[in-house]
Amino acid sequence: RTEAFSFSPSSIQLNQRRGLQSLRVGDAACSRTRLMSATVPTDEEISSKELADKKSYLDDGFIFGLEGSGLERPKGGQANIVVEGDSLETQPYQVATVACTFAVHAAFLSTSFSGMLIQNGGNLFQTSVQAFSLFLSSWILADLGSGILHWSVDNYGNGRTPVMGSIIAAFQGHHSAPWTITERGFCNNVYKLCIPFGPIPMLLISAISGPFTTFFFTVFCIMEILSQEFHKWSHMTKTKVPKFVNVLMNLGLTIDRTPHALHHIAPYDGNYCIISGRCNKLLDRFGAFRFLEHQIYKLNGVESNAWKLDPALKERTLRGEYGLVTQKERR
Repeated sequence: RTEAFSFSPSSIQLNQRRGLQSLRVGDAACSRTRLMSATVPTDEEISSKELADKKSYLDDGFIFGLEGSGLERPKGGQANIVVEGDSLETQPYQVATVACTFAVHAAFLSTSFSGMLIQNGGNLFQTSVQAFSLFLSSWILADLGSGILHWSVDNYGNGRTPVMGSIIAAFQGHHSAPWTITERGFCNNVYKLCIPFGPIPMLLISAISGPFTTFFFTVFCIMEILSQEFHKWSHMTKTKVPKFVNVLMNLGLTIDRTPHALHHIAPYDGNYCIISGRCNKLLDRFGAFRFLEHQIYKLNGVESNAWKLDPALKERTLRGEYGLVTQKERR
């Protein structure tokens, strides 16, 4: 019986070698497991990385239509609020801002007209003709100004840009859901433009100029503020706007629907003017904005968002081909 439980030295050495081999295999398996867990990210890690990589309106990559921009076009005509804290509901401070701005501008128009009348020796007819001429020329220049503003905020900057950050984010984000603007009330829609075109710049202008210049730039500022409302009308159907709006569009006094719809075709490289749109054909035909983009690129190496959306546009611009390419030519 005792012999049944006895082991020879050779058998003991064999079992020891087997035990060591099994330990080595186990250690290798554990090492491979640890290596795989270290190199293969978990679902939580992947989700965190995607969140970190996603762009927002505060980033330089905030360009609707560019992969990874952080903006996507919502389906079903849903409104898309881009700027954090923004709302489609009109707030009291927005009403106060707009009311104060237009009250101040009305005062500037009244006092400057009176100053013009005094300089004309009380000749009301002459003063009225001059006022109309100033109004007309300011309306045309304001259309040009709206195009320059629209082009600049569509193509440069982001939500962190000083002073203009919220306007830049709103304009660029507008491309993701253009119909959102139609759900905004008047004050909610235009109040942001009351900052760059409000009382402060007009106080400075009136302080260093006479009544004629003050009248001209007051009309200019009013038109720039109203441009966002004209813009809103261009996104609404004929049955959704008051009758006078359709009359203004038919007369060419405000931007029409079809010309502005051309702007909303990627890469959003033309038809920037949104007051009457009368300057668009001339600006796009001669490639004014492509020329400016080329000069900016040569100056500091910054590419416009339109270039980022369409590399072929960048190549044409760098060759000095500034004219806007039509949709037929793109095809």
